[in-house]
Amino acid sequence: MATPAFPDGWAPGGPLDVAKLTVEYAEQPLGLDEQHPRLAWVATAPGHGAAQSAYQVLVASSPELLTEEHADVWNTGKTPGDTIQVEYDGPQLQPRTRYHWAVRLWDGLDRESRWSRPGWFETALLDEGWQDARWIGASTEAAPLLRRTFALTSPVARARLYVSGLAYADLRLNGQPVTDAVLDPGFTDYDRTVLYVTHDVTDLLTTGDNVLGAELGRGFYGLTTPNVWRWHQAPWTGDPRLLARLVVDHEDGTTTELHSDTSWQVAGGPTVSDSLYAGETYDARLARPGWDTAAFDASTWSPALELPAPKGTLRAQQHEPIRVVEQVRPTEITSPHAGTQVVDFGRTSTGWVHLRAEAPAGRSITLQYGETLAADGQVVAVSEHVEGRFQRDEFIASGNGVESWAPRFSYKGFRYVQVTGADAAELTLQVVHSDVRPAARFSSDVELYAWAEGAMRRTVLNNLHGIPTDTPMYEKNGWTGDAQVGAPTMMAQLDLSRFFTKWLGDLRDSQTADGQLPVIVPTGDWGYTELAPATEWPTVYPFLLREMHRWYGDTRLLRDHWDAVLRYVDWELARVEDGLSVSVLGDWLPPGYPDGPAPEDRRLTGTAYLHRAITAVIEIGELIGAEDHLDRLRKATAELADGLNREFLDRAAGLYRTATDPDYRQTSNAIPLAFGLVPDELVEQVVTNLVKEVEARDHHLNTGCLGVGVLLPVLTKYGHADVAAKVAQQRTYPSWGYWYDEGADTMWERWEADSRSRNHYFQGTVVQWLLENVAGVRNLGNGWERILVRPDARAGSAQTSLRSDTVRGRVSTAWRQVGRVLHIEIQVPVGSTAEVHLPAEQVTDVTAVPAPYAGEPVWADGYAVYTVPSGHWSFTSRTA
Repeated sequence: MATPAFPDGWAPGGPLDVAKLTVEYAEQPLGLDEQHPRLAWVATAPGHGAAQSAYQVLVASSPELLTEEHADVWNTGKTPGDTIQVEYDGPQLQPRTRYHWAVRLWDGLDRESRWSRPGWFETALLDEGWQDARWIGASTEAAPLLRRTFALTSPVARARLYVSGLAYADLRLNGQPVTDAVLDPGFTDYDRTVLYVTHDVTDLLTTGDNVLGAELGRGFYGLTTPNVWRWHQAPWTGDPRLLARLVVDHEDGTTTELHSDTSWQVAGGPTVSDSLYAGETYDARLARPGWDTAAFDASTWSPALELPAPKGTLRAQQHEPIRVVEQVRPTEITSPHAGTQVVDFGRTSTGWVHLRAEAPAGRSITLQYGETLAADGQVVAVSEHVEGRFQRDEFIASGNGVESWAPRFSYKGFRYVQVTGADAAELTLQVVHSDVRPAARFSSDVELYAWAEGAMRRTVLNNLHGIPTDTPMYEKNGWTGDAQVGAPTMMAQLDLSRFFTKWLGDLRDSQTADGQLPVIVPTGDWGYTELAPATEWPTVYPFLLREMHRWYGDTRLLRDHWDAVLRYVDWELARVEDGLSVSVLGDWLPPGYPDGPAPEDRRLTGTAYLHRAITAVIEIGELIGAEDHLDRLRKATAELADGLNREFLDRAAGLYRTATDPDYRQTSNAIPLAFGLVPDELVEQVVTNLVKEVEARDHHLNTGCLGVGVLLPVLTKYGHADVAAKVAQQRTYPSWGYWYDEGADTMWERWEADSRSRNHYFQGTVVQWLLENVAGVRNLGNGWERILVRPDARAGSAQTSLRSDTVRGRVSTAWRQVGRVLHIEIQVPVGSTAEVHLPAEQVTDVTAVPAPYAGEPVWADGYAVYTVPSGHWSFTSRTA
């Protein structure tokens, strides 16, 4: 970004400073599996208009060598450019090695910043491999315990444990947990990719005898509960197994290694069954106190079995682990009948409960989890998709006084827990999800707006467990359509750079040889023919890739996926008939259709989504310079637009309809408007009819998951923000306000009060409108390089603020309106340019501070438009 030109006597802000360092989107990552990691930074500067003109990156083998004269790994020298990240291009990185790095910057006046604080990253095994380590396990029905005693004869300087447990490994070293991560490693298609994790265990080792232990859970690798998605019959299905390599570097320069092999010992543990759907049974009478310490007598344990390796390629886990992120006490405890307690935690969450109870030996205490209560006050926990026991944990007491326990291998979606078998039980909710960072903070004086943003955030977090799920209670599947409609909102609220990078790999892994993608990802073999083809679902692949560039400026990801995403859209195009894409799902769960599909011909939305997907692929090709296929793809988009309009556009009436419509369908008209498919000469008429329809319904929507996120932005874009606001603030069915008045604290799956899932984000995408139109901040591309500030949906609101932490730094806006006077405060980070739209009767009604730096506005469609660089800006319109 060039330094802006200011009037004489006014200098740009600066000098620059480096506020934050990341490597592959992580701060100080341990265990990178990448030979050319991307080193990124955030620049800050006082004043206005500061811009980066050059950078210098140093990489060294120790912090002491991080100087221009002594950096012994890589020195870029002063390199012109305003990039915020650089791909490491020095000598080949060595496995199991920590590298230290720093950066300094130059601004547009060639002023040099200080060197950043040193950062570091550490490589994982890379190509070195696992030496003699073997996959091991046990022939036991219970979750197996594996242990290995080993001696260290000299003090430890550094130790790393590289480990993969399928599906999950709860790791122990000398009686202590190795990590605070749970349900680790992440879920993948195990026939394509198996993740391993790097742990720093230096402080857990001691000179003398040590014990490394692991308890293994089944997850989706060894699931045995029969279910409609056939996870219990996945091609990779097998008993739990472990692969481990411990490398200990001693102070005297020697190295000790320990590998998983048949010298390990195994025994059945107290977790006698575990299932992601059914829950866990823990028999405390079978517990083996101290089994993970050197003093334990394991003479009766059996040798570990060597088991076949999974087919998937071992790769270091790069996304955030799942953790217990919060502990919550109950808000109410009731007793619907004798011997039963129902514990209400006052919020819909995911995770499990920690139990403290006292009971005689052999007494079974059951914990039934659910999101709702029946009329008799008991917990509802029934699934039409899973056979038998569902979301129920069982603890069998040992009789040794007050006992404590929490599950480790199955998370649940719930608000309530029904307890039987305990005279008195103390429960604590442990909230469990992927530990992603928040990216935004929103506030509004409209109570319903503030609730909706918070409810959506909680719902999204509740559905992040290494993959984006649809519901943490009923399915736990990575439905692609949910992520498709939710991604822009999710990425606005949370930093999903690492999370979605991982899931995009899952998408690629799920692709068949001919290019098809399933409707759930990962999958065993379900979703290629079941509820498929459903164009609006797997077209998330190109859309999400394009979004990754918009939010994070990630072009390498686009290059890495180019061949696969091109193969996918070619598969979709090969099944187009008469310019239309056949789809079986469509606008899922609109009001009045609680069983699923909307009544309209689903080729309309299928064709529209395929058009948008191919448009995304064209844009990706342009970004990475892959021009070979773009002309034919441009032709394909034109044919799809023609096919959609030929079949479904009633030109005389100025609306879209299908032969199976029972009434006017808002989604059928909002989506063509949102995706730019309406012929120019008919846009006004289609918009007019849409507005009339919404008003005729007394400002209620009739959209399902596809239309809900585009309806309000479309109304606002075409000058009907007041209508959009009335829909958003509606309090009767169907509406978000109806949910709110029904006591919802999360987004629901269905508009009806008896909604099955109370933890479903795909109907909550109204929040995108809150952030982009009410708060008025829109990310226009390339990692927030260009920003639009236009709070054009202020009806019914007097003040709103939004703070976003982006790859370029803090973006914030806060506006308040009194009468016709609108005041906006804006923060633009270094490296970004903001286009600020101020509503007014005339351009002279708007003032900017500091005016000399803001420049002269232009007048466009009732807005004074300023284009401003980095800095803090204040604008006031007297006639908004």
